Amino acid sequence: MKHIVFDCDNTFGVKDCDVDDGLALMYLLGSRSAKLHGITATYGNNRLDVVYNTLQIMLKELGREDIPVKLGGKTCGACESEAADYLAEMADQYKGELSILATGSLTNLRGAYERDRNFFKKVKEIVVMGGITSPLVFEKKVMDELNLSCDPLASWTVLTKGRNLSVITGNNCLKVLFTKAEYKERLFTSENKAASYIRTKTDYWFGYNEEDYGIKGFYNWDVTAAVYLMHPELFMDERKTFLVSEEDLKRGYLREAEEGNSVCNLPVIGEEGPYKDHIYHTWLQVPMA
Repeated sequence: MKHIVFDCDNTFGVKDCDVDDGLALMYLLGSRSAKLHGITATYGNNRLDVVYNTLQIMLKELGREDIPVKLGGKTCGACESEAADYLAEMADQYKGELSILATGSLTNLRGAYERDRNFFKKVKEIVVMGGITSPLVFEKKVMDELNLSCDPLASWTVLTKGRNLSVITGNNCLKVLFTKAEYKERLFTSENKAASYIRTKTDYWFGYNEEDYGIKGFYNWDVTAAVYLMHPELFMDERKTFLVSEEDLKRGYLREAEEGNSVCNLPVIGEEGPYKDHIYHTWLQVPMA
């Protein structure tokens, strides 16, 4: 059993906003070996208040109001927060056992470190979704990095101080596209309540991606990070050394170097079929109220 805190910028079902944090939450709730202790709200996909309210609504709809949601820092550098305190407290309570999944800006993690300089030593592992090693080129445009670049100093802190750190980069997520045709086949033909909930909340996202980016589907950025946390055997590990700087992190760029200040794992998705099958299967395991 993994003891998890999910630090995210969930905008599941919010107009013109990404759905992947919510799908990652659904994945965690469907995973039998995940104990999700709490969620810390951060900004990124939208303002902090929108993220916080979206999380509260989603957990109510799923019948999981037992999971606490803690309010994070509102902006870059806002390190003192309820979320930062909670992360530090959970690292104490589950010393050597706590896993953190971080899929938005990393302000709350830096806040926990500012509160307790031994924070990263106490945490078992951190899986981050974010960063680029080269431009993210879509059919119609180049997409900006949207996580590590939100708070460059916080990202620098996590990348240089964190231990057992895995970073799911935007580039590595591009390996697998979730197409609308497949999505309909897997979820629209099912009477499963979780399937119905997911399709109701996310169907609009396909049109947004095709119109804005020219892709007939979407990439499951944050879900990929959640899957790696729970089932790393579905990936190939690639440990690399980086020379990270606040300047590079303003655009989320990870600069590989022979000698650097950060060593982390950049997992690559293995076989597409088993990876997708596992995600769809786990989503359908979510208990619905």
